[in-house]
Amino acid sequence: MKSDAVKKGAAQAPHRSLFNALGYTKEEMERPLVGIVSSYNEIVPGHMNIDKIVNAVKMGVAMAGGTPVVFPAIAVCDGIAMGHTGMKYSLVTRDLIADSTECMALAHQFDALVMVPNCDKNVPGLLMAAARINVPTVFVSGGPMLAGHVHGKKTSLSSMFEAVGAHAAGTIDDDELAYFEENVCPTCGSCSGMYTANSMNCLTEALGMGLKGNGTIPAVYSERIRLAKHAGMKVMELYEKNIRPRDIMTEKAFMNALTVDMALGCSTNSMLHLPAIAREAGIELNVDIANGISAKTPNLCHLAPAGPTYMEDLNEAGGVYAVMNELTKKDLLNLDCMTATGKTVGENIKGCINMNPEVIRPVENPYSETGGIAVLKGNLAPDSGIVKRSAVVPEMLVHEGPARVFDCEEDAIDAIKSGKIVAGDVVVIRYEGPKGGPGMREMLNPTSAIAGMGLGSSVALITDGRFSGASRGASIGHVSPEAAVGGPIAFVEEGDIIKINIPENTLDFVISDEEFEKRKAAWTPREPKIKTGYLSRYEKLVTSGDKGATLRIPD
Repeated sequence: MKSDAVKKGAAQAPHRSLFNALGYTKEEMERPLVGIVSSYNEIVPGHMNIDKIVNAVKMGVAMAGGTPVVFPAIAVCDGIAMGHTGMKYSLVTRDLIADSTECMALAHQFDALVMVPNCDKNVPGLLMAAARINVPTVFVSGGPMLAGHVHGKKTSLSSMFEAVGAHAAGTIDDDELAYFEENVCPTCGSCSGMYTANSMNCLTEALGMGLKGNGTIPAVYSERIRLAKHAGMKVMELYEKNIRPRDIMTEKAFMNALTVDMALGCSTNSMLHLPAIAREAGIELNVDIANGISAKTPNLCHLAPAGPTYMEDLNEAGGVYAVMNELTKKDLLNLDCMTATGKTVGENIKGCINMNPEVIRPVENPYSETGGIAVLKGNLAPDSGIVKRSAVVPEMLVHEGPARVFDCEEDAIDAIKSGKIVAGDVVVIRYEGPKGGPGMREMLNPTSAIAGMGLGSSVALITDGRFSGASRGASIGHVSPEAAVGGPIAFVEEGDIIKINIPENTLDFVISDEEFEKRKAAWTPREPKIKTGYLSRYEKLVTSGDKGATLRIPD
């Protein structure tokens, strides 16, 4: 056992004395030590039930012959952090989570791990850690929130943000805003649409690191407690078989995840997280391959914000495995990949039928023949720009309009809410990338304001920052190179004509070569916005959005 390094032999007598101080018995110390990484806290709705999930995991581990040991991981609530300085601290926690989990797991020589995350950065951060540590590991999330109900219709957090835009436009009053506020988020869990947290929990199933239902069983269902117990038992099976994360998270498994991503219509943030996770597994995952996968993968789901269905509906329709089974009809998945169930993908999804063709479209009748995400390139985004194609209305798939340029999110929101943005405009928000932010803030506030003011089908938004999975419309993020390093987005001027063609995967602005070179020569780098603390260190180490905003190792 790996944990023998802290348990066995005369030299480890001091270590055992400390285990005695913790109350562990000799019998417990003779068993494998299983670290349970708990993201529980009292500030994130998706995490408030994780204590119950962790207790169930502990029981499962103990039932199967292991000794469970809980330690924590931090988490930021993106919704609460949205629209102010706090959002600079969201993406950056992904690396803190991975690093701190590595430190705890290796310092104490755990034999296996069960990761209990939820919400946006914990899932990818812990997947990164799992690949890095590479001891037998199973994931079980806190689960999604049930949908809210407003005026008899299902709704979710994205509707709440859009209601703020409607309030600013004067189309709803204070009482209506309060009504939304009290009804859109009715339970604990990760917000109920196909936002980043639920995207990554679903993709954890597709990667093979979570059990069936990990991404879709609602947080408040007792079924999730049973799932957690099974996760605790399953990790002991993986330990006995010595099946490790790098045996599961292979290059073929990442191709499966990208394919399922396209079918589900996941958050654009998956294009940041999947490359970062793959890197930890020793795999180079270039976002450029996404368009090739999208070209042959039908989009089968339109969950909120792209459509009127929610995670509970996907769960009842058969969940991620049912989506994967649909994809096998076009031979789109690698079925021989090993998974955390101890079985292959093909064995896992056999017989998992689609029980609601309105929620999961059959491959013969998809929402579109191409996948939910597109990577755009052009003179405005030489390396890449990412858009959730499945959440763009048809009339905005091809758009041309004048640039309305803002050097920070706050200025753009002020202009939108004061009525200065009109139909046809292309809002450009720059200096919000990984370095420029720093921290690559999500732009849910401006996209929601645009939608709430009735401009969602006529105004596009382009940024070197990123978007919440709750954003919808022609919202193009991750523009790389970013403005802070002299990417072309830094050279766009007010009134420049921007051309967006999502079917052809292009993003350009109209400018002569001579004018481009003139503006480039006149550009000078800006002083970092933050010069102290963690964000200052992050700004010096972070790579670009098209590289997953990973941290480079200093020379």
